[in-house]
Amino acid sequence: MPLTPHRRTLTREWALVLWGLAAWFLGTLATPAAAQEIPQLHLPRTLLSAGIYQIEVQVAQSPLEHEIGLMMRKDMPQQEGMLFIFDSPQSQCFWMKNTLLPLTAAFVADDGKIVNLADMKPQTLESHCSAKPVRYVLEMNQGWFQSKGLKAGSQLMGSVFNAKR
Repeated sequence: MPLTPHRRTLTREWALVLWGLAAWFLGTLATPAAAQEIPQLHLPRTLLSAGIYQIEVQVAQSPLEHEIGLMMRKDMPQQEGMLFIFDSPQSQCFWMKNTLLPLTAAFVADDGKIVNLADMKPQTLESHCSAKPVRYVLEMNQGWFQSKGLKAGSQLMGSVFNAKR
């Protein structure tokens, strides 16, 4: 059935409305605010070790992955964590906005040595910073490092620490 001019105009208007809604929806998926509503669980993974202990980590490398981090995670197995990798050693500071789990951040030098540790309370904006410039930050469940006897100066091992940058 041929469209009348009136129907054609309504069809174009609806197409524009639908196109605008689709563009808005896709745009919100790319923003950190939308991404914060669901945890990022599908980042690449790698293995680290600390003495006899194995750690499976998700690797956050992009600015967006860094920003989201472990936000909105309700639980995390004890032997898992998230490793944040930055392009160059800098003073790194972390906070816990929208992060539901109590975490400890290990600020790690290029050679895998822990520079300092910081316990972080959930859902706070308190800043926790590295004692010196670092390229790596490893977040684990709070208490994990202490229960393993790991502290500043302890050595982490993994292929990420051997990679030339």
